[in-house]
Amino acid sequence: MPTNQSCCIEGCKKEPKIMCLGCPELLYCGSHHKQHRDYLNIKLHGLNDECNQFLNEIETETGDSQKKHGLLKDIDKWETKSIAKIRQMAQETREALVSHVANFIPTVKIQMASFNAKVSQNSDDNEFVDTDIAQWTAELERLKATLNNPPDSTVREDPTEFISKIYFKVKVISNIPANATWAQNGVTVAGGHGKGSATNQLNHPFSLFVDDDQTVVIADCANHRITQWKKDDLTNGQIVAGGKGKGNGLNQLNEPTDVLIDKETDSLIICDRWNRRVVRWSRRSGITQGEILIDNINCFGLAMDDQRYIYVSDTKKHEVRRYELGEKNGTLVAGGNGEGTGLNQLNEPRYLFVDRQQNVYVSDRNNHRVMKWIKGATEGIVVAGGQGQGDALTQLNSPNGLFVDTLGTLYVADSWNHRLMRWSQGAKQGTVIVNGNGKGTGSNQFYGPVCLTFDRHGNLYVVDHNNHRVQRFSIE
Repeated sequence: MPTNQSCCIEGCKKEPKIMCLGCPELLYCGSHHKQHRDYLNIKLHGLNDECNQFLNEIETETGDSQKKHGLLKDIDKWETKSIAKIRQMAQETREALVSHVANFIPTVKIQMASFNAKVSQNSDDNEFVDTDIAQWTAELERLKATLNNPPDSTVREDPTEFISKIYFKVKVISNIPANATWAQNGVTVAGGHGKGSATNQLNHPFSLFVDDDQTVVIADCANHRITQWKKDDLTNGQIVAGGKGKGNGLNQLNEPTDVLIDKETDSLIICDRWNRRVVRWSRRSGITQGEILIDNINCFGLAMDDQRYIYVSDTKKHEVRRYELGEKNGTLVAGGNGEGTGLNQLNEPRYLFVDRQQNVYVSDRNNHRVMKWIKGATEGIVVAGGQGQGDALTQLNSPNGLFVDTLGTLYVADSWNHRLMRWSQGAKQGTVIVNGNGKGTGSNQFYGPVCLTFDRHGNLYVVDHNNHRVQRFSIE
């Protein structure tokens, strides 16, 4: 960028004076500008070398090298404090972590290949500046850190046991590549035998939760029960809560609409919608009834954050509240200003997602939009839809289930458009990721999808409400 100012950064008064776009406060004469570019080239080549070195480390992150993984040290400390009868549990946890790292490596390799190509392209084009190199260096350091510390992975002890149990814990999925695709033909993993109450059937299911071992727990709404389906037995489900007919007894449910698993207490948290309560039901064998956590609430959707606060949507008050376990009144975190279209309002909020910063995402069903409420905010931000009811890529039609990955990408069950959509952070329109084939019963179709989630491998699970089934779509 030529400039009329008189003095080079090196004190030289030669002409012309050139301003570097990456550091506009610095002026150079022609010769010193060339030296500056040579310096940037050296830094970029160093960055390329680091990229290649890190790629080599990824390639060798197998076998014995995985056994040195940082999180395994916590497992070893626990084992040395324990007695012989718990050594088997330690070994099982090691295997879970090694398996996760092995499954995580391809994601890091894909990201590194993309990053390396971007850096190499800029090197060839010679269009980079200081700020670019600083940004790329920071990105490389972040990618390197993820290999030794995969996002959302922890090792923790359970202090409630006489001899502490140990778990390897990973959030459902740590990262989904921005350009990921899924098979367009789903596989039925629950139901699919028509509407009914038999063990191989569902009746208008509303939500699901996928456990670490790919067990699928389903709010089987019109059967007034919660069922779970093991990945190695897709023929029949097992009733784990309710199933005693519609009612308000502690052993009954009345059209449950959402369910999640609380790992700390090994229990189910259930939105018992038409009993206007949230209940907790232990997963331990022999438990035949639940306990009321929150009552007198027109609940629909649930979420739990990393601090184990429970978030509940209220479709009558058009609001979302956060509850500490044992608390009855909660704290307002979204809506609460009556039914409406304003940024401080909601209209029948349904499903929820809470990220690690305690930002709350809400499917604002009757406003045909998804809202993000930053922690402590009095107004929300429209992050999907909000352009009226419709089927354009800028629109939604009665959105329901949500999922947000660590990149901030939003996935939405666009129910009455019978499709699943992806909205990148800041995007003005979404992308259809599954089913552009209209309403139907085929393996590549939906009839009112209402909830979606992912397992740790990135496979997509969808509650196909009016087809009375749950479909899994394999990540490609």
